[in-house]
Amino acid sequence: MTPTRADEPHPKVQEFLEMYESFDAPDFSAVSAQEAREMFEQLRVGGTAAVDLESIEDRTIDGPHGDLDVRIYEPGSADGGGDRPLICYFHGGGWVIGSIETHDDVCRKLADETGYPVVSVDYGLAPEHPFPEGLEDCYAALEWAAASAADLGADPDRIVLAGDSAGGNLAAATALLARDYGGPDVAYQLLVYPGTGDVTRTDAYEENGEGYFLTSDDMEWFRGHYFEREIDQGNVYAMPRRAHDLSNLPPATVITAGFDPLRDDGAAYAERLEEAGVPVSHHHYPDMIHGFFNMVAEPLRLEAAHEAYDAAVADLEAALE
Repeated sequence: MTPTRADEPHPKVQEFLEMYESFDAPDFSAVSAQEAREMFEQLRVGGTAAVDLESIEDRTIDGPHGDLDVRIYEPGSADGGGDRPLICYFHGGGWVIGSIETHDDVCRKLADETGYPVVSVDYGLAPEHPFPEGLEDCYAALEWAAASAADLGADPDRIVLAGDSAGGNLAAATALLARDYGGPDVAYQLLVYPGTGDVTRTDAYEENGEGYFLTSDDMEWFRGHYFEREIDQGNVYAMPRRAHDLSNLPPATVITAGFDPLRDDGAAYAERLEEAGVPVSHHHYPDMIHGFFNMVAEPLRLEAAHEAYDAAVADLEAALE
């Protein structure tokens, strides 16, 4: 499908954009990575947790570059014993900002709606951990999740790799790595407005590069931190849409938004997967912006965000249950 955008963003999205503009915060390019992280943490949408769960546990596991923090969300619905799917979630933030904390509501809601345990991964951020270090953390987390699935009341053969934005990029790249190197079986990919290729060559990058939360300047700043060497931007594990062969990858759900600079990139990846024979569900929200998937709790609760979760959960249930 060719994704479009509505005439105007949804009124509640417009309300958020006006609020965001009123902050008069400095551009990311004018601050350090650490200052940008602090700004993003302060922006967390939602004053209360989206949902309460039976348990949430923070753990530290062994990673390729030292200790790796994960947070495990248990919805308390292990009525089938140890045969539930398991979601491994990678947060967004341009590989530079974002954390387990900024995406806490997302993981709570995914666990609650699916009934699956969710493992949220605090992979290493750039520029301290440039490509491919964050990706190596994500792959290590996948290996840990597969080895630990039984202890989490889950099935190691039904692991879902999920993420939004840069996290969607990492989920797609981790699935590609697992296929190419005989890694753990991945049963499904949930990719929320993922970055998968050269977004600068898309119409959406031009249409939505200013005024809709995520800007083209932001993305240039993110890329400048993530890629220590320009040549790495041609690496298929940095940009999965560049891979020559996308066959034999796990089925996927791809979610895109009309006013998102990454809109056409996500749609192009969905199309390439489909052409390679991979089952794909593409859900598009024409009046939404980048980041809308996070907006599930008051004071800025978007109905379209809840619709996107409903669509993703239905896809997961159809594929895995």
